[in-house]
Amino acid sequence: MKILYQLPSFLLILAVKGYQITLGPFLGGRCRFEPSCSVYFIEAVKKYGAIRGATKGLLRICRCHPFSRPGYDPP
Repeated sequence: MKILYQLPSFLLILAVKGYQITLGPFLGGRCRFEPSCSVYFIEAVKKYGAIRGATKGLLRICRCHPFSRPGYDPP
């Protein structure tokens, strides 16, 4: 039963890790925040679960634009 509960989180983390390995080196490397948006997403999903963590991660990605204030922003 616990495996079914953790499956969505595992799949989200797997997708982000896939991004980090395949597309991240070509598209990333310019995040304005510390930790980077993909690391933030993974940490948020681990800390808050799939739904709340993914929501926090997506909101963080929306804040990552040239007009935002850079800096340290932990999940």
